[in-house]
Amino acid sequence: MRVAVFGAGYAGLTLARELESSLPEAVDLVVVDEDASHLVQHELHRVVRHPDLAEEIAVDLDEVLDRATVREATVTDVDTDAGVATLDEGGTGEDGTAELSYDVGAVCLGAETNYYDLGGVADHATPLKRLADAEAVRADFLGAAAEATAADPARVVVGGAGLSGVQVAGELAALARDEGGRDAVEVVLLEQADSVAPNFPENFQRAVREELDARDVRVETGRTVASADDEAIAFDDGTAMDYDQFVWTGGIRGPDALRGERPVVRGDLRYENGTFVVGDAGRVVDTDGEAVPASAQAAIREAGVAADNIGRLVDHELSGEGGFEPRLDGYRFDSLGWLVSIGDGAVAQVGPTVLRGKSAKALKTTVGAGYLSSVGAVENAADLVREEVGWPEGEEETEEPDGDGETGELAVDDDR
Repeated sequence: MRVAVFGAGYAGLTLARELESSLPEAVDLVVVDEDASHLVQHELHRVVRHPDLAEEIAVDLDEVLDRATVREATVTDVDTDAGVATLDEGGTGEDGTAELSYDVGAVCLGAETNYYDLGGVADHATPLKRLADAEAVRADFLGAAAEATAADPARVVVGGAGLSGVQVAGELAALARDEGGRDAVEVVLLEQADSVAPNFPENFQRAVREELDARDVRVETGRTVASADDEAIAFDDGTAMDYDQFVWTGGIRGPDALRGERPVVRGDLRYENGTFVVGDAGRVVDTDGEAVPASAQAAIREAGVAADNIGRLVDHELSGEGGFEPRLDGYRFDSLGWLVSIGDGAVAQVGPTVLRGKSAKALKTTVGAGYLSSVGAVENAADLVREEVGWPEGEEETEEPDGDGETGELAVDDDR
């Protein structure tokens, strides 16, 4: 019997580690990932300013998985009826593809950048999903800054002010300061909604906006991108904005293996037949009928439920008893708050209280290091803490209480 986990992001790695300890030894466990490594996505924006951090946030799967067979390949299709995935292994077979059959599978491929078919945006904007993207953003920024002057500043535009956009805009503004070109580089953050972090509580939005303003990020809300060429971004109101660099974090879509769709899955995470969809690859509706936001913490918790459910299906099949399948558990979204870094600052919401300054920064460091430790990358966790403990002088801790009672989940990777 074979159980396959497709993708090794937050959901895939957590699921694989759970299954390693719970599945019977007779079960073949296979993990398929495009580069056989796990990327701590919520720290990716930091690589734009600190390229050495790439070594700390990329973890080889062989170092954190013991029993699973790791296959380095791109999943191009999943046939849930047949229980077969098509893999591109870059040379296997005449056309470079191979097939992997499975009895129970989990699609944990995460989400891809959504350009919404906006003319020229995919061609001229850089996303931020992989290490190569962060390296490209940094290189393009330094190139634009090198040619800029205070009299003729470079304009760097980030499209989309969800948490990913907020974080990369903050890093770029900090990089401009670090490189001594603060007056020669203008960082602009665009959002089509009326506020930054539009899917979050108002007190959190307000604190994020204040942090951006304090770091000289120019925020323009109510701006809907219509198209782009190599010099300017056009908006749906007929206006345009010239740019020297364009970064796009404006939304997410499903993985190519699911034809770009994010299928709706119930709280038990079961999609079709023996195939589960876990994490950002799907639109999860929890046991209360509520839509689960795309976030690292949600993906990790969903993976725990999926592991239990997969284990039950496997045990039932191996028992040979037949009859009705076992009852599957459901995932319920229950969050504690939200967390986002902005340059050398951070904003965290825990319950109704918003934290900024050293408290938020310390919480962010704890969450990142704690996650790395939880997946067995203890050395990476220690190095990450060393990278993040320094604080510029003058940072002060502030709190902004709010009685609206809204809460979120401690997460830093909402791309919407």
